[in-house]
Amino acid sequence: MDIIISNANAEPIYAQITSQIKYAILNGELAEGEALPSIRALANDLRISVITTKRAYADLEEEGFIDTVQGKGTFVKGGNRELLREQRMKQVEALLDEALREAEALGLTREEIHGLVDVLVESE
Repeated sequence: MDIIISNANAEPIYAQITSQIKYAILNGELAEGEALPSIRALANDLRISVITTKRAYADLEEEGFIDTVQGKGTFVKGGNRELLREQRMKQVEALLDEALREAEALGLTREEIHGLVDVLVESE
């Protein structure tokens, strides 16, 4: 698992870590039950504060993506397929909402928008 931190990014470092781990889980790069690096190891690898990685892991655990087992480590949470699906649906909805706002700003009609979607689906 590669996590890339950008100081130029307006998003806080803990949020960058959280979003990249979430993305890896949602896309199957991290499987259920797979161990994540310890908080200290991740902090050392990224050359950041342990507090920052702890915050990222706490957020991921609160959202149901990971579990921490005392004395054993942190693992991708199993049995959360519906949660993962819901998260991906939220991402799709946000992207579609943005696209619809752009289409509205261009003055596209509903039919033109449907036509664009049909073309995109067919090209896949």
